[in-house]
Amino acid sequence: QVQLVESGGGLVQPGGSLTLSCEASGGLLDWYAVAWFRRIPGKEREGVACISKVDDPTYYADSVKGRFAGSRDSAKNTVYLQMNNLMPEDTGVYYCVAVNTRDMERLCTHPGRRSGDYWGQGTQVNVTS
Repeated sequence: QVQLVESGGGLVQPGGSLTLSCEASGGLLDWYAVAWFRRIPGKEREGVACISKVDDPTYYADSVKGRFAGSRDSAKNTVYLQMNNLMPEDTGVYYCVAVNTRDMERLCTHPGRRSGDYWGQGTQVNVTS
């Protein structure tokens, strides 16, 4: 049973940066694609970055392209989401999700809960002046 723990959320001013971490235990994160989903109040859940378990390109939502970057550290069994130039509309709860799939675009454009996926508890990001 894979367990995921997100960290790194917090309060930041517009234009600032945060790095979210998703640390896994109970299994190797390299065996899974890892998605970063977010839930923004009043909006549907959004897949912002989907990181392949192989060398396929990471998929980014248009809303974060050029500002967010996903990466892995296999030695630490951790996935990161570097978020730059944050805007108030990035405020929300961010979740990392481990998924057994190779279709990063579908994973991010259909950010639902599926049997067999592993979810973290979420970390809150607040972008406000």
